[in-house]
Amino acid sequence: MKLILSIFCVFLYSQTLWAGHQNLDQLLQDVKQRQATERKINKAREAEFLAEKQTQQQLLTAAKTELEKQERLSVQLNEHLETNEELLAKFSVQLKERSGELGELFSVAKQAAGDLSADLRNSLISAQYPNRTEPLNTLVESKALPTISQLENLWFTLQQEMTESGKVVTFNREIQLTDGTRQKADITRVGNFNTLANNQYLRFSPDTNILVSLARQPAAKYLDTLAPFTSNTTAMAPLAIDPTRGVMLSMLIQSPNAEERIHQGGIVGYIILVLGAIGFLYAIIRLIMLILIGAKMRKQMNETSANENNPLGRVLLATEQSSAQDVDTLELVLDEAITREVPKLEQGLSMLKLLAAVAPLLGLLGTVTGMIATFQSISLSGTGDPKLMADGISQALVTTMLGLCVAIPLLFLHNLVSSRSKTLVQILDEQSAGIMSRRAGK
Repeated sequence: MKLILSIFCVFLYSQTLWAGHQNLDQLLQDVKQRQATERKINKAREAEFLAEKQTQQQLLTAAKTELEKQERLSVQLNEHLETNEELLAKFSVQLKERSGELGELFSVAKQAAGDLSADLRNSLISAQYPNRTEPLNTLVESKALPTISQLENLWFTLQQEMTESGKVVTFNREIQLTDGTRQKADITRVGNFNTLANNQYLRFSPDTNILVSLARQPAAKYLDTLAPFTSNTTAMAPLAIDPTRGVMLSMLIQSPNAEERIHQGGIVGYIILVLGAIGFLYAIIRLIMLILIGAKMRKQMNETSANENNPLGRVLLATEQSSAQDVDTLELVLDEAITREVPKLEQGLSMLKLLAAVAPLLGLLGTVTGMIATFQSISLSGTGDPKLMADGISQALVTTMLGLCVAIPLLFLHNLVSSRSKTLVQILDEQSAGIMSRRAGK
C-alpha cells in the first residue's frame, strides 16, 4: 500500500513540473512581445516629440522676431510721444500768449455757466423748458476753450431765465398727484415763484423734472385766491406768492393747523375745551332766558293786571294777595317775594365764575405736565435733537393758550349775564319801592 502511494505522488509531481515549464515559456514569450510593442510606441513618441520640438523652435523664433519688432515700434512711439508732448507744450504756450485776456474771460464764462446750471436745476421755469442744463454742464466740464455756439447758448439761457421770471404764463404739462399717479393739467406759472394747477400749489422736483402736488396745501386764505387768479386773464387779481421760491411755502405747510394744535394739548386740552363749551352754551342759554324775562317784565310794567309769567308780575300778585294794610308789613311781603325771585335771576352765575377760574388753572396743569415730559426726554436723549422736546413744549404752550382762550370769553359772558340779572333785580327793587311809596301815600 505504501508503495502505491509513493508511485502516485511521484506521478503528480512530474505532472506539476511539466505544467510549470509550459507556463514559464509562455510568460517569456509574452514579455518579448510586450517589449517589442513598447519599443514601437516609444519610437512613435520620440518621432512626435522631435516634430513638436521643431514646431516649438519655429514658434520661438517667430515670437522673438515679433518681440524685436514691437520693441522697435515702442521706441518709435516713445519718440513720437515725446515729440508730441514738446509740440503740445509749445502750442499751449502759443495759445496762452495769443489768447491773452480771453483766457480769463473764458474762465468767467465757465464759472457763470456752472452757477447758472445750479440755479436752473431748481428753477420753476425748467418745468416749462426742460433739459437746459446739459449744454451748460458740457461747457463747464470741457477742458477746451468754449466755442462761439456755447457762449451764445449761455447768453440765450441766461436771458431766457431773466425774461421768463417776469412773466405769468399757462402751459400744459404732466403733473404728479399726491397718490403717485400722473395726469395732464393746465399749469399757471407766476414768474419763478409759484406754479398752480387745479387750484392748488405745486412744487418742482429736480430729480424727475416734473411738477408734484404738495402733500398738504397751505391755509384756505391762500387757496381762495387761486381760482380767481387763474380764471382772470385780463384784469389784475390778488395772489399769494412765495418770493423765497418754495422755502416759505414749505414752512407754511409744515406748520400745524387749529385742529392739530388742539391735539397737541393732550387730555388736559380736551378737558379745557369741554368745560369751555359747557360754560359757553350755558351762558348763552342763561343770557337768552334773562333777555326774555326782561322783555316780559317791561311788558308787565305797562300793564295794569299782574301776570305770573314774569318775576315782576309774581311780586305784584304777592302784594295784591296780601291782606296787610300797613307799610311795614307790606315791605316784608315785598322783600319775601323779591327774595324768592332773585335766586332764579342769578342762577348759574357761580358756575360760570367757577369755569372761568378753572380753565386757566387747567392750562397751568397742562403746562406743568408738558414741561415734565420735556425734561424726561432731555434726561433720556439729551438736548442734541430739539424735535424730541417739541411734544412736551407744544403741550405746555397749547394748554396754556386753551385755558386763556376759554377763560377770557367766559369772564365776559359771566359779566354780561351778571349785569343782566342785576338789571332785572334792580327793576324789581324799583317797582317794589314804587309800590311802597304809593301805599304810603294812600
